[in-house]
Amino acid sequence: MPEYAILILPSANRVYTSSAPALVSAELSAFASVLSAEVRDTGTRTFGGVDYVTLTTDEPLSDDDIALVSNVSSTYALFEITGELLRPLHLTPAARFDSDLLTIQKYPGKTNEQFTQLVFNLTLLASRWADEGYHTPLHVLDPLCGRGTTLNQAMMYGHDATGVEVSAKDFEAYERFIKTWLRSKRLKHTAQSGVLRRHKTRLGQRLEIEYAADKDDYRAGRTRSLVYYNTDTLRTDELVREGSVHLVVTDAPYGVQHGSRAEDDSLARSPRDLLAAAIPGWTRVLRTGGAMGISFNTHVLNRAELIATCERAGLTVVTGPGYDDLAHRVDQSIERDVVVARK
Repeated sequence: MPEYAILILPSANRVYTSSAPALVSAELSAFASVLSAEVRDTGTRTFGGVDYVTLTTDEPLSDDDIALVSNVSSTYALFEITGELLRPLHLTPAARFDSDLLTIQKYPGKTNEQFTQLVFNLTLLASRWADEGYHTPLHVLDPLCGRGTTLNQAMMYGHDATGVEVSAKDFEAYERFIKTWLRSKRLKHTAQSGVLRRHKTRLGQRLEIEYAADKDDYRAGRTRSLVYYNTDTLRTDELVREGSVHLVVTDAPYGVQHGSRAEDDSLARSPRDLLAAAIPGWTRVLRTGGAMGISFNTHVLNRAELIATCERAGLTVVTGPGYDDLAHRVDQSIERDVVVARK
């Protein structure tokens, strides 16, 4: 049976590099649902002292299969295994833009962009748009978007993106970054920003960008949208139309001050309380057949509790290969896991 090997992209985060092979192996199991070749096994092998993630199929990968596998997070190179030799295969990922859209921002607490892509992939593959989501525009929401790593990943895949974030500091940092990046790449775009109001009440700030990957697309009206609301995530379903979102992808707070506001206008500190209050609203804006992917710190939020919260909101948690063994250490105080649920 044909066997393939993925060389893992080195990460600036040494701890994530050690976790990446197991995470990519699980991710490949999820990709099996969209490949024409049946996946028999995933695992790891060592060639020349270097560890590779392996994929065994019942028949050779087609060009379309290789294009899909090219989007697996942390993939640096793909090879076909022939005995003890590795034959390189040409990667054709769905990325529309240069990788610096994801890598150029550096700040404390930034979610590793390889992990963001993994959660994004798992969420997309759990939705009813799994077969088309790498070449058809979808609407992606990150309701706790911080400085926009998930929004940027949505842009890379050619999707429309909406973000919600309560921190004005994060909003302003992302606005500076994305406007500078679009100008530096000479991408045709329009950008509007200002006060966010609803029913004459000031909720925060807003940023609305329309852009295209090239001038021809822009002139033809084949544009994508990027919207960022600087406000409480509990207002998401007031700002985003019901049933308009294909995917919700977010990295929940790890136990720091973040997210929702209490009655006394202080920020709620408990990720458990925040998600319990917010997930019903996020679910309302999600389309039937859409999926929600949430990464979280198991030290402050129990997996079973998060699953119960999703189920109370009417979601069905996805289980099985690719979705059950994603817990991994980030640092001494953070062990991260992922729950993906379908509407």
